Amino acid sequence: MTLENLDEKRKFHRIIYDADATLETANGVLSCTTLDLSLKGCLLEFKEPWESNPDELFTLSIALSEDVEIKMELSVSHVIGNKVGFKCEHIDIESISQLRRLVELNLGDSILLERDLLALSDISLHEGV
Repeated sequence: MTLENLDEKRKFHRIIYDADATLETANGVLSCTTLDLSLKGCLLEFKEPWESNPDELFTLSIALSEDVEIKMELSVSHVIGNKVGFKCEHIDIESISQLRRLVELNLGDSILLERDLLALSDISLHEGV
């Protein structure tokens, strides 16, 4: 499968967003780097290979500025060494507004963002969220 085909199958556009973040676990807080973000999840990189419980829920915090932060509850989607893909399980309204704005600015196309939002609402309806 080519990258173009993979992009066509994705329901959500990913944005490359290289930023420091923290991930709260049952055992404490881990520092990590955000590699990419979407309205439905993220890819994070850790200094060490991933060893936390994959069935646990985690809380990601990304500071966009001193006053603005995105927080989301995540579950593990896949692990490859020290890079971990997460699925967003819950995000509050303020964080989704900040994430939406970030995605919109990076996509540069409000039509693509609206498509992502429609896909997100469609998934929520089918999952009973």
